[in-house]
Amino acid sequence: MIYDCAIIGGGPAGLNAALVLGRARRNVALFDHNKPRNAVTHASHGFLTRDGVTPAEFRRVAYEEVLKYPSVEHHPVEVTDIRKLNAGFLISTHEGEQIQARKLLFASGLQETLPDIPGVRNLYGKSLFYCPYCDGWELRDKSLFVLWDHPRVFQHAKLLYNWSRDLIVCTNGPGILTNEQKQILASRDIVVSEQSVSAFHGSDGKLRLVEFTDGSRIERTGGFIAPKWVPRAGFQQELGYAVNDLGGILTDGMGKSTVPGLFAAGEVTTGFPSQLIVAAAAGSIAAASINLELTEEAFSS
Repeated sequence: MIYDCAIIGGGPAGLNAALVLGRARRNVALFDHNKPRNAVTHASHGFLTRDGVTPAEFRRVAYEEVLKYPSVEHHPVEVTDIRKLNAGFLISTHEGEQIQARKLLFASGLQETLPDIPGVRNLYGKSLFYCPYCDGWELRDKSLFVLWDHPRVFQHAKLLYNWSRDLIVCTNGPGILTNEQKQILASRDIVVSEQSVSAFHGSDGKLRLVEFTDGSRIERTGGFIAPKWVPRAGFQQELGYAVNDLGGILTDGMGKSTVPGLFAAGEVTTGFPSQLIVAAAAGSIAAASINLELTEEAFSS
């Protein structure tokens, strides 16, 4: 059997694409080995009708809906190799399975690496977060800490001021913020520290103290940090797709990559994290683009 489409990744982009393609009566092989980036998150927000849903519950409901369509198959295995064929793709898995598909959709998201600071792993997703839109409401009016050694920390701090006026911004070293930016933050009583963080202290997922390399400590109840992200797509050498400045798969805005038959959706295209609703929408758009291409090919043969 040759599938109409193989989807790599079972996050919101891949699942929504599978739903749209299933409803279009396309034969779909959905590869998902259940290692979502947001597994540590206690709840996801900003998705209408799903605000506050846990990642596990989101996946459960999504798979229940997607697999109602008989042409969609779930393959809970890791893809280890992909080869471009004259008319499609050959996908190999860790278990030795091989399937062939006319179209391929990458929706494999991002690989996340947290800062190498003691204590961060026990707090991330509970009282330390990245996205203000996802978790700012839960930390409103609390004493917050922002850690980012990138100039974007300035914009991040200004955003967080909407949720809390008790902010301390740490750049983990000098030269990140300009004097003008420091003055703007200071005018709003936002404290800037250029010291390096040596540890986060807390228990039961709740941040209590931030410790600096000089031994000083400050009390905080929550904060925002910036992990490093790398698109999980892989197989660039084998497939030859173009990437953007952040390492994401370059697409035309409708999910189509520079390789014929290869599509991408969600965070794997941006190289940057996004909300569930945004990734799901991207999956829907890519699926419609795939279905249109399959339709045009059927009528031109």
